[in-house]
Amino acid sequence: MATDIKDTAHAVEAAAVMRLLPVRPRLLALGEPTHGEDTLLEVRNELFRQLVEQEGYRTIAIESDCMMGLVVDDHVTSGTGTLDEVMEHGFGHGWGTSAANRELVRWMRAYNDGRPASERLRFAGFDGPLEITAAASPRQALTTLHGYLAARVDADLLPCTAKTLDRLLGTDDRWTNPAAMTDPSQSVGQSAEASQLRLLADDLVALLDAQTPHLITATSRDGWDRARLYGRTATGLLRYHYWMADTAPARMTRLIGLRDSMMADNLLAVAERGPALIHAHNSHLQREKSTMRMWDQPLLEWWSAGAIVSAHLGEEYAFVATALGTIRHRGVDTPPPDTVEGLLYALPKDRYVIDAPRLATALGDTRPAGRVSPWFGYSPLDPAHLADSDGIVFVKDVPQS
Repeated sequence: MATDIKDTAHAVEAAAVMRLLPVRPRLLALGEPTHGEDTLLEVRNELFRQLVEQEGYRTIAIESDCMMGLVVDDHVTSGTGTLDEVMEHGFGHGWGTSAANRELVRWMRAYNDGRPASERLRFAGFDGPLEITAAASPRQALTTLHGYLAARVDADLLPCTAKTLDRLLGTDDRWTNPAAMTDPSQSVGQSAEASQLRLLADDLVALLDAQTPHLITATSRDGWDRARLYGRTATGLLRYHYWMADTAPARMTRLIGLRDSMMADNLLAVAERGPALIHAHNSHLQREKSTMRMWDQPLLEWWSAGAIVSAHLGEEYAFVATALGTIRHRGVDTPPPDTVEGLLYALPKDRYVIDAPRLATALGDTRPAGRVSPWFGYSPLDPAHLADSDGIVFVKDVPQS
């Protein structure tokens, strides 16, 4: 069996990944089993460089705030802002402190310098403006969408004025109160003002769609695309806040599912630009249902963004999971030999791309054990999902960043 498993392993190169796939995917999703390790982001960066140079990919999208990501995109495409400013204001979840993310932004800007717009690399965040303990106010998304429309369509077509939006929104700290995540009574999401805002957001998005021919001509395709992003984000945030105020047992399952639905909508918009590399946690990109335990909640199950996008795009969506052997500084030591990670750890080199369906076939009736993580921040591969992935990037040892 060891020989069969070795035959499924190849160098971590874009060409090796492409050989695993029936067609060049519009969205190539690279997952990671843990966050915050620059070694994994360096693998991502190198793969993206090769995809750009060898396969014509022009966009990278990561698990970061979609609106903050516009700051990064402006910088890499046109040089707006300094690198320090972009790293501070262009990333959610604290990703701006990563040296590997900084190098990605620097390289993209250098690559774009002097190139025509059609050849420039693009950056996108595809997560909503959401953190584990809070959700953003819908103010920025709603007011920017309203401002875009107000400057370009007949005022009589607008469902409200900017002053009305401001009054209904109130102070932003009403929306961002972290206590609302664990106490639904602290949420304003089902208030009369929030309900009115949901209707107005829906009307604004409908007006944006109805005026598409005029708006693209009056501004640009990019300007219209950004307005669509603000519309998706406004309606998604208001929906998320509504269910934060809910007290039903399925509340957390619904919230996690809504987050991934927002991600999926953003990914489908990214796909319209052309081929892109997507990077996020494996659980947001896999085709099978995702699961997680959170606080004192029962096991949560939901369809990930990747599962939703895969259902839409078929073969134009590909998923390559990342697995790893050790993160010793997190207490994750050598994997047991009867796990998938243990079998791969026994191979001689440090990094591989694995043909996941072939590996599943090579294992045959042998059922690897599921690895148990001693650290909550790392999610081992589920052996049952092997054949559902197009490939696996395996990193043997992850040193401290």
